[in-house]
Amino acid sequence: MSAAVQTWVRVAAENELVTSMCVLVEGKAVALFRTEEGVFALDDVCSHEYSRLSEGEIWEGEVYCPKHGSRFALATGAVTGLPATQPVRSWPVKIEDGGIWIAWQSQK
Repeated sequence: MSAAVQTWVRVAAENELVTSMCVLVEGKAVALFRTEEGVFALDDVCSHEYSRLSEGEIWEGEVYCPKHGSRFALATGAVTGLPATQPVRSWPVKIEDGGIWIAWQSQK
């Protein structure tokens, strides 16, 4: 049986992120978002129906899915608007040494 191991992984240079972008970590798509409140990381797939959240509109701390308009809180991944009913995963983020880092959990 393997345990989840959390490590900080540099996913992008800080100056690469303007508003939103997708990065791959161990083959998994992660959406990065920058707002006045900070930088956030969520799984980059809507839990309602496959669509890239990194391509969605950002408004008042939420990202709107471009396919059907589901809304998710940037800080937590919680559903804030239907039709989605399941949250998406959020990742802790830090800015350090000119990079964007997320607290990644991989199976080791």
